[in-house]
Amino acid sequence: MIDLTTLADLTPGICSVTLRALEIDDVVRISSDAGLAGIEWGTDVHVKDMASAAYAKSATEAAGLTVLSLGSYYRTGAFGDFGPILDLATAAGAPRIRIWAGELGSTDATKEHWAAVVEDTRRIADLAAAVGVGLAFEYHGNTLTDSPETTLELLRRVDHANVGTYWQPAVGLSDQEALESLHLVLPHVVGVHCFSWGPAAERFPLRKRKRLWQTVSDALRGNGKDMDIMMEFVEDDLPDNVLNDAAFLHGITLGED
Repeated sequence: MIDLTTLADLTPGICSVTLRALEIDDVVRISSDAGLAGIEWGTDVHVKDMASAAYAKSATEAAGLTVLSLGSYYRTGAFGDFGPILDLATAAGAPRIRIWAGELGSTDATKEHWAAVVEDTRRIADLAAAVGVGLAFEYHGNTLTDSPETTLELLRRVDHANVGTYWQPAVGLSDQEALESLHLVLPHVVGVHCFSWGPAAERFPLRKRKRLWQTVSDALRGNGKDMDIMMEFVEDDLPDNVLNDAAFLHGITLGED
């Protein structure tokens, strides 16, 4: 018998990039209508300055939702000014910032690129820790986190308690391959981006890969660490498909068939 008291809670949320064409109020309204619990606000469109960050926070909280993360596009290794991104995260009430592991895939990265990414990540991790904000790498192609092995190597080299990684199924992987990648990095995963894409990046409803997401959810719940699982992209970018995918997401976060 499964001990339900040891299972982690999964918070169903959404990345604002899913509704990139809509305003903050619309993203909040649709997320609330879908019964989602929180939002990762992206700096691509919605949270670009202190005023929009503060507005996103107030609108999210007024709807009874939580700001889960700030989805930044900061590329580690560039040694850019991270202060403004931290300011946005603080203004938005985000407990965590998504960052990117350089700008080269692991097969193209030189030892100098690796060293720069590691050093810069440590630098900004200290800055973020000083204001109580965590960091998480985007798990993505064309970066040093383009495979579970290189993600683990990067985290080993960074060796900073304030840095974890997100996870998502890499495009083109089978369900089994995706699950294997999750299990390899699972001890370091602090959040999941949730979508169902085909091998050519075709967007499908989440339930198109029902087995994958049910198994992912079971693994996350059984891992004993509470976690956000955030919808990212829906078929045709339609709000109605946010509602449909959210209904499925609710089911799997509760361990339902």
